[in-house]
This record gives sequence, structure tokens and C-alpha cells, in this order.
Amino acid sequence: MNEVEADVTREETELLARADALHVAAGRVQRELLAVLAEIDRSGAWEGDGARDVAHWVSMRYGISAWKAARWVSTGHVLESMLRLSEALASGHLHVDKVVEVARFATPETESGLIRWAVRVSSGAIRRKADLERKRERAETVDAERTRSVRWWYEDDGTRFGSAAELPADQGALVAKALSRLADSVPPMPGGEGPGGVDARRADALVTLCSGRIASDPDPDRATVVVHASLETLAGAERNAEVEDGPVIGPETARRLACDGRIQIVAEDREGHALRLGRITRVPSAPMLRQLRHRDRECRFPGCGKRRFTNAHHVRWWSRGGRTDLDNLVLLCSFHHRLVHEGGWALAADPAGPVDWFRPGGEKYRAGPAPPAQLPLVV
Repeated sequence: MNEVEADVTREETELLARADALHVAAGRVQRELLAVLAEIDRSGAWEGDGARDVAHWVSMRYGISAWKAARWVSTGHVLESMLRLSEALASGHLHVDKVVEVARFATPETESGLIRWAVRVSSGAIRRKADLERKRERAETVDAERTRSVRWWYEDDGTRFGSAAELPADQGALVAKALSRLADSVPPMPGGEGPGGVDARRADALVTLCSGRIASDPDPDRATVVVHASLETLAGAERNAEVEDGPVIGPETARRLACDGRIQIVAEDREGHALRLGRITRVPSAPMLRQLRHRDRECRFPGCGKRRFTNAHHVRWWSRGGRTDLDNLVLLCSFHHRLVHEGGWALAADPAGPVDWFRPGGEKYRAGPAPPAQLPLVV
């Protein structure tokens, strides 16, 4: 080997060594990041940033997929009791992609053997094993056959709706599967995150199914929900409204309904006399909605990325005279639509530019991580 060849070999060796060293450093930083994300989840520090849960917050703030963000948060918690797996990540022995899959099914008793196995196989192989393990753990039995019925009622002076259903097991399993699958996609409102919010998300899923059916019903007379509200309520006053043949609803809910679904708003004076019959629907035409979805692609909240269960939201509210045209419409997922109305957030949109978001109180929302000057220096 001549001197030139030796120099090339030395440079290549140093280059590979540098890559290995950076890999180890990246693993160490990644382990620290996962630990911090778990702590952020526990502390609730992510709340108030317009996210439906901590994984959604991570996804929006750092621009990673929702799937990866959820795995990172979950792994951060798991590694607190998996010291060997944690060290395998911090030392560069296992890449984070493998660690997040092993963490899905490892236990303190099995982690050592799984680490040795994971080194020799691909990330895809680990993921397949994790999928199989989770399926076995989630196996469920079907309840006994029950009498078929669906009942509903109003309670608490008409402010709450109750329902009960009893179905044959095979039909019940179908309903449960549909609601559970839909609940996985329906964003929860603040306070409804995690296992404790499962029932609330199933309720949202049921409303979503029924709302879609009502919106597509060809008989508007029978399928229209009528809301009686005062002009003051629609203009911003804190006065309740009433659903015809239904419950009393709060003012923010009334204003959201005036902008969503197949609704007819009957504007009334203080004595209940009808002053104006609103349009039965403010929904954009099918061509306009297609153009809106083509323009916006996804929910316009920064970093949300949600494409399913999105609504055409009127920037200037429809109940306040806003026009149903593209310049006054933005696409919002159901979560961020409710955040605007019931959550107190606001937005301003330039048809040719971005959408500015404002927290309750008027502070402008800044998407993404803090500016570099505010971030601690990572050595």
C-alpha cells in the first residue's frame, strides 16, 4: 500500500469513526429528550398550546409524525423502569427506532434478552413482534346475547342527554369496533386525554357518526336541528339557547352550531318572538368544499396535520354575517374548531397567506419550539 492509499484509508477510517461517535452522541441526547418528554407529560406543561394531547404537542412543536411522537412519549415512560434498554439507547448500542419498538412489549425481566436479539434483527422485525404481542394482550371476549333496544332521555332540567343500548353480541361488537376505531381518530378536548378520556372520545365518535348522517340526509325538513337563540347570543352575549324538542345549550355552543352542521338558527327577541329565520345550511357547495380542501389540504392549526373530520370554518362567523366563500373559509379539524368556539381561541386569516392564531386572552400563538436564543445550549 502506497502513501496515498494509506492516507485515503486513514481518512475513511476517521470518517466512519466520526459517524459512530455522532451516533452515540445522538443516542445520549435522544435518551435525555425522551426522559424530558415523559416529564412534560406528567407535569402538563404542554397544556394550553392548542394540542389535544402530549403526543399531538410533540408532533406539532417538533414537526415529526403523530405516530412517532406517540411512540416517543410512551417510550420515555417505559425507559424509566427499563434501565438496560435505557442504557442501550444512551450508549448507541440500539438506535431509537429499535428501542421504541422493544419498549412496546419488553419487561424488566425480558429486556436483556430482547436487547441481544434486537441488535441482530431489523427494526421491521421488532415491530412485527411488538404488533403480535400487543394483539395477544388485547384479546377480548364477546358479551352474552342481550335484548335488542336503544333508549334515550333528557335529564338535569334538559341540559344532559342520556342513552342506553342493548344489542346481540355480534351487533354490539360491530358497534363497539366502529366507535372505538372512530374514537382513535376523533381528537379529544383538553381534559379528555389518556385512558380516563376514552368514554368521552367514544361519545365524540357517536356524535360524529350521527352528524355525518344528518348532514347527508336528503330530507332537510326531517333532518334539520333547529336552535332558538337570541340576537344578543349570536352577537356574543352570554345567554343560553334552546334546541327545539331538546336541551338548553350554552352561548358558545349555540354560536358553534350556527357555523357547523345542518342547523337552522331562529333569531328571537327577549320575548321569544322570531325575528329572523336563518338559512337551513351554511355548508359550502360541494365544488367549493373540494376547492377548500385542495387549497388547505389539512387543518390550518400550525402543525396539526389532521385531514379526517375537518370542517369548513368561517373566519368571520356565519352567525355574524360572514360569507360562505373561499376568502372567509379555513379548514379546521373538529378539535380545533371546538377550540375556537368553546375554548376561547381566535384566528385571523389572509386568503393568500398564513393563519394567525391567538390564545384565550389575545396572546398570539407561536408555533414550533422556542426561538434559539431561549433554548439551552446542548453540548
